[in-house]
Amino acid sequence: MPIKKYLLTGLMVWLPLAITLWVLLWLVGVLDAVFAGFLNGVSAFMPITSAPTIERLHSIPGLGVLLVFAALLVTGALVSNVAGRWWVKQWDRLFTHIPIVKSIYNSVKKVSDTLFSSNGNAFRTALLVQYPRAGSWTIGFQTGTPNGEVAAHLGADWVSVYVPTTPNPTSGFFLMLPRAEVIELQMSVDEALTYVISMGSVAPNAHGAMAPSAPH
Repeated sequence: MPIKKYLLTGLMVWLPLAITLWVLLWLVGVLDAVFAGFLNGVSAFMPITSAPTIERLHSIPGLGVLLVFAALLVTGALVSNVAGRWWVKQWDRLFTHIPIVKSIYNSVKKVSDTLFSSNGNAFRTALLVQYPRAGSWTIGFQTGTPNGEVAAHLGADWVSVYVPTTPNPTSGFFLMLPRAEVIELQMSVDEALTYVISMGSVAPNAHGAMAPSAPH
């Protein structure tokens, strides 16, 4: 029926925009909430006469996003020099000596250093892996190689792989597989993520451009 066709076509046009806006609004809300918590903490040490000013800052939508962005930018600029790196080392030393806190801080720092370091290999290679059983294939992302005690038990030439779920790739499974059992893909990580999120309906063609998969 034409009506059904038009509805589906309209949905295809508006759904990506709606989800994108929803994610952006959620992110703005989270950052505003963080900023509001910061203001509440600051107001406890400020004189009562400053309360109206703090209330006005609370009511400005999106201000938290701008301030967080500015703080990240200034922090990045400051720690790019020798003096800034020295302060970061002191910061790390402080948090790595606090019980309980040090476990959480060290874990998050190692993950962030691995993911965002320009020299790292995490999430820079898309792989084809057999999961959840032999003969079933899915897309995963190399996050590194096993090391330490794990590497001693497994031996050489293994890879650490993150297999995302679909359509939500923020959850998934961590696997360690022999390198000989995975296939490295030429598609970029962005293309592979699009393929996963679309549940295979949008696949990159031979030239790297994304195209809808042909129905069978």
